[in-house]
Amino acid sequence: MRGWAMVFGAACAMLMGADAHAQAGAACKPGGSVDETNACAVQAFQAADTEIAILYGDVMRALSAHERPQLRQEHTAWQRGRTTRCKQAQRSNESQPQWPRLYHECLTAETQARRKGLMRWLTLDHPSAKP
Repeated sequence: MRGWAMVFGAACAMLMGADAHAQAGAACKPGGSVDETNACAVQAFQAADTEIAILYGDVMRALSAHERPQLRQEHTAWQRGRTTRCKQAQRSNESQPQWPRLYHECLTAETQARRKGLMRWLTLDHPSAKP
């Protein structure tokens, strides 16, 4: 449980920084100004990230004690990779006002795709089941 709390705490800290950067006082309004659509993208990412953090905690609780370190390591590497992949994918847009939206849309897509990887741990096809 302590490992999950650390991951969740780190995710919250990252979200707070992203939220402050992207929203800058704007409220989410789909189809609105650049700041308003950026804020919507941040909110969508926050929702996806919260869902994945909850799923991660549920999967951790479902695993045996000897399986948890491998999932923890895999998930931590995925989180770092998600950030790196999205920063690289949006590097050319960093100076553009829509960069926060594009970056957070990438983070959201990566986070939604992670669900399949976490669900794999609840099947016989999970990494620690392999010889």
